[in-house]
Amino acid sequence: MPKYYCDYCDTYLTHDSPSVRKTHCTGRKHRDNVKFYYQKWMEEQAQHLIDATTAAFKAGKITNNPFAGPAPGNKPSGVSIPPPNMGAPPRPGMPNMPPYMPPMMNPLMAPTGIRPPPILNPMAMMGPPPPLGTLPPQMMNGPK
Repeated sequence: MPKYYCDYCDTYLTHDSPSVRKTHCTGRKHRDNVKFYYQKWMEEQAQHLIDATTAAFKAGKITNNPFAGPAPGNKPSGVSIPPPNMGAPPRPGMPNMPPYMPPMMNPLMAPTGIRPPPILNPMAMMGPPPPLGTLPPQMMNGPK
Protein backbone atom coordinates (compact mmCIF):
# COMPACT_ATOMS: atom_id res chain seq x y z
CA MET A 1 0.00 0.00 0.00
CA PRO A 2 1.52 3.41 -0.98
CA LYS A 3 2.26 5.97 1.67
CA TYR A 4 0.75 9.46 1.66
CA TYR A 5 3.20 12.40 1.64
CA CYS A 6 2.14 15.68 3.27
CA ASP A 7 3.88 18.62 1.59
CA TYR A 8 3.14 21.01 4.47
CA CYS A 9 4.58 18.75 7.16
CA ASP A 10 7.31 17.21 4.96
CA THR A 11 6.45 13.75 6.21
CA TYR A 12 4.95 10.45 5.08
CA LEU A 13 1.83 9.05 6.71
CA THR A 14 1.95 5.38 7.58
CA HIS A 15 -1.22 4.50 5.63
CA ASP A 16 -3.05 6.11 2.74
CA SER A 17 -6.60 5.86 4.01
CA PRO A 18 -9.19 8.63 4.33
CA SER A 19 -9.38 8.28 8.10
CA VAL A 20 -5.60 8.64 8.52
CA ARG A 21 -5.53 11.67 6.20
CA LYS A 22 -8.46 13.26 8.02
CA THR A 23 -6.87 12.69 11.42
CA HIS A 24 -3.57 14.13 10.17
CA CYS A 25 -5.15 17.16 8.49
CA THR A 26 -7.14 18.08 11.60
CA GLY A 27 -4.09 17.84 13.85
CA ARG A 28 -2.55 20.87 15.51
CA LYS A 29 0.93 20.45 13.99
CA HIS A 30 -0.47 20.11 10.45
CA ARG A 31 -2.70 23.19 10.84
CA ASP A 32 0.25 25.19 12.22
CA ASN A 33 2.40 24.07 9.28
CA VAL A 34 -0.28 25.09 6.76
CA LYS A 35 -0.68 28.46 8.46
CA PHE A 36 3.09 29.01 8.47
CA TYR A 37 3.35 28.01 4.79
CA TYR A 38 0.74 30.54 3.63
CA GLN A 39 2.02 33.23 5.99
CA LYS A 40 5.51 32.83 4.51
CA TRP A 41 4.05 32.89 0.98
CA MET A 42 2.16 36.15 1.70
CA GLU A 43 5.30 37.75 3.14
CA GLU A 44 7.26 36.77 0.02
CA GLN A 45 4.54 38.23 -2.22
CA ALA A 46 4.48 41.48 -0.24
CA GLN A 47 8.27 41.75 -0.36
CA HIS A 48 8.24 41.12 -4.11
CA LEU A 49 5.67 43.91 -4.57
CA ILE A 50 7.75 46.28 -2.43
CA ASP A 51 10.91 45.46 -4.40
CA ALA A 52 9.15 45.95 -7.76
CA THR A 53 7.67 49.29 -6.66
CA THR A 54 11.02 50.51 -5.35
CA ALA A 55 12.77 49.51 -8.58
CA ALA A 56 10.10 51.25 -10.69
CA PHE A 57 10.38 54.43 -8.59
CA LYS A 58 14.18 54.45 -8.88
CA ALA A 59 13.94 53.90 -12.63
CA GLY A 60 11.63 56.92 -12.93
CA LYS A 61 8.57 54.94 -14.00
CA ILE A 62 6.64 56.28 -11.01
CA THR A 63 6.83 60.08 -11.01
CA ASN A 64 4.29 61.11 -8.40
CA ASN A 65 3.98 59.73 -4.90
CA PRO A 66 0.32 59.56 -3.85
CA PHE A 67 1.35 59.66 -0.19
CA ALA A 68 3.49 62.80 -0.43
CA GLY A 69 1.92 66.20 0.09
CA PRO A 70 1.68 68.86 -2.62
CA ALA A 71 4.83 70.58 -3.78
CA PRO A 72 5.48 73.92 -2.05
CA GLY A 73 3.45 76.66 -3.66
CA ASN A 74 1.07 74.25 -5.40
CA LYS A 75 -2.60 74.02 -4.56
CA PRO A 76 -3.46 70.52 -3.28
CA SER A 77 -5.47 68.46 -5.73
CA GLY A 78 -8.31 66.26 -4.59
CA VAL A 79 -9.75 66.04 -1.12
CA SER A 80 -7.58 66.51 1.92
CA ILE A 81 -8.33 65.14 5.36
CA PRO A 82 -8.77 67.93 7.92
CA PRO A 83 -6.57 67.76 11.02
CA PRO A 84 -8.18 66.52 14.22
CA ASN A 85 -9.94 69.24 16.17
CA MET A 86 -8.03 68.98 19.43
CA GLY A 87 -8.55 72.54 20.64
CA ALA A 88 -12.32 72.80 20.25
CA PRO A 89 -14.20 74.46 23.09
CA PRO A 90 -16.29 72.14 25.30
CA ARG A 91 -19.95 71.75 24.47
CA PRO A 92 -22.40 73.86 26.46
CA GLY A 93 -23.98 72.00 29.36
CA MET A 94 -21.25 69.35 29.45
CA PRO A 95 -18.50 70.48 31.82
CA ASN A 96 -15.30 68.43 32.00
CA MET A 97 -16.33 66.45 28.91
CA PRO A 98 -13.90 66.15 25.98
CA PRO A 99 -15.32 67.81 22.84
CA TYR A 100 -15.16 64.62 20.78
CA MET A 101 -16.98 62.34 23.25
CA PRO A 102 -20.76 62.07 22.87
CA PRO A 103 -22.90 62.02 25.99
CA MET A 104 -23.54 58.54 27.36
CA MET A 105 -27.33 58.35 27.27
CA ASN A 106 -29.72 55.79 25.91
CA PRO A 107 -31.94 57.50 23.30
CA LEU A 108 -34.99 55.79 24.82
CA MET A 109 -34.30 57.24 28.26
CA ALA A 110 -35.80 60.55 29.25
CA PRO A 111 -33.43 63.15 30.76
CA THR A 112 -34.68 62.25 34.26
CA GLY A 113 -33.83 58.58 33.74
CA ILE A 114 -37.46 57.49 33.41
CA ARG A 115 -38.30 55.40 30.38
CA PRO A 116 -41.20 56.75 28.27
CA PRO A 117 -44.23 54.49 27.75
CA PRO A 118 -43.87 52.03 24.87
CA ILE A 119 -45.32 52.99 21.52
CA LEU A 120 -48.21 50.66 20.85
CA ASN A 121 -48.88 49.34 17.40
CA PRO A 122 -52.44 50.39 16.43
CA MET A 123 -52.76 47.28 14.25
CA ALA A 124 -52.08 45.05 17.27
CA MET A 125 -55.22 46.33 19.06
CA MET A 126 -57.50 45.35 16.16
CA GLY A 127 -56.94 41.61 16.55
CA PRO A 128 -55.85 39.07 13.98
CA PRO A 129 -56.91 39.48 10.35
CA PRO A 130 -59.91 37.45 9.12
CA PRO A 131 -59.23 34.21 7.23
CA LEU A 132 -58.66 34.56 3.51
CA GLY A 133 -61.82 34.40 1.40
CA THR A 134 -64.15 35.70 4.15
CA LEU A 135 -65.69 39.13 4.48
CA PRO A 136 -65.14 41.39 7.50
CA PRO A 137 -68.00 41.12 10.10
CA GLN A 138 -69.77 44.38 9.15
CA MET A 139 -70.05 43.26 5.51
CA MET A 140 -71.58 39.79 6.11
CA ASN A 141 -75.22 40.97 6.10
CA GLY A 142 -74.73 43.23 3.12
CA PRO A 143 -74.72 47.01 2.98
CA LYS A 144 -77.27 48.80 5.17
